[in-house]
Amino acid sequence: MTPELEDLLNFLRIPSISTDSAHVEDVKACADFLEAKLSGMGLQVEVHKTPGHPIVVARNEHQEGRQTVLLYGHYDVQPVDPIELWDSAPFEPEIREGKIWARGSTDNKGQLLAHVLGLEKTLKERGELPVNLICLFEGEEEIGSVNLVPFLERHRASLKADVILVSDTGMVAPGVPTMGYGLRGITCAEVYVKGPGMDLHSGVYGGAVANPATAIARIVASFHDESGKVAIEGFYDEVEPLAEWEREMWKEVPGMSPADLKKVTGARELFGESGYTGAEQIWARPTCEVNGIGGGYQGEGSKTVLPAEAMAKISCRLVPNQKPAVILAKLEAHVRKHCPPGVELHFEEGHSGGSYVADPHDVFGKAAQRALKTVFGREPVLIREGGSIPIIQDFKEILGIDTLMLGLALPDCQIHAPNENFTIENFEAGIRLNQVVLDEIANI
Repeated sequence: MTPELEDLLNFLRIPSISTDSAHVEDVKACADFLEAKLSGMGLQVEVHKTPGHPIVVARNEHQEGRQTVLLYGHYDVQPVDPIELWDSAPFEPEIREGKIWARGSTDNKGQLLAHVLGLEKTLKERGELPVNLICLFEGEEEIGSVNLVPFLERHRASLKADVILVSDTGMVAPGVPTMGYGLRGITCAEVYVKGPGMDLHSGVYGGAVANPATAIARIVASFHDESGKVAIEGFYDEVEPLAEWEREMWKEVPGMSPADLKKVTGARELFGESGYTGAEQIWARPTCEVNGIGGGYQGEGSKTVLPAEAMAKISCRLVPNQKPAVILAKLEAHVRKHCPPGVELHFEEGHSGGSYVADPHDVFGKAAQRALKTVFGREPVLIREGGSIPIIQDFKEILGIDTLMLGLALPDCQIHAPNENFTIENFEAGIRLNQVVLDEIANI
């Protein structure tokens, strides 16, 4: 096993689940791991305490006349539930079939550490980096980066850079280099409906008392029309139409045909907003999704109750010009309008983040594309990501810097799900990519 792989396996063994207070010390241990690694490479490292989890900042010695690159990543991970669906222990990484299987292997420890190891390799080979570097690694991305925004505002001057480099996104298919130039935004909410003061016998009281489970089902069923279009009033008012060059470009993107999407998702049939391809639906159209729904008895067999309450978790993915606060207000108005009588409704706001889009054809975008071609041996494809990294838009608004998103995650890497994995091939490619892209940026 290579020293690089050993480093990654040790990194993955730390259960740095940011959302779970039981893992506070584990998240700190992950920051300590990075501090030791970066310091050992000769970088100047600062670990900043926050009201939540630490932020790790590292720098080389900056020189006049060089490009300055801010390298961002996150070391926190998602919870592992449902644990019974894992084929191996999520924090005891295994190597099988050319892949590393562990929570965080792709999102984002594997991609982050590939860049760190690329820096280490360059420093060992040359004694210095070709650019001025700022590493910014946080432990709260999976819970909305709540403490990073005020950190950016306080340290705006010391974080000044020319471009940001991130690998926390995906490749459209194996071996196909992919550069993201956009992200969908997000806004989340939870909806609770309460009916009787307790669970009731469905025979004794059913028919005379409103059923909260039925009420929540009626609410979520109202979110879309039969063609898959979101039925919330005013939902599409600020949506920009896709540019023709994007629609033409995305027709040829590998891995996005209906057959490809069905294969990677396991869906029997595809369904979405009519009039758009799968790529367009995922990368450039807004959505309203139910992420969880519950109420009443969930155990084996029957229990004939009328539940006292029910709930649904909702997230909307947003595209440029849509404002999270505006969409959240429209969502709440819709939910209240479609809540049936007989129940009490509580609407709870969740986390939000803006969408992001940049020009992929500027000098930094072209440099990144040259680097991707060098490492993977073919022309990269340009996409907008369907997911959200809210801090990317915050970087733009606070620091005034655009971001190069050079994804290494494959479509079947199962991030946020059981059996998350990262191919060794892409891990090693990420190490090379860091070296090549910094050289390309240095030569601008």
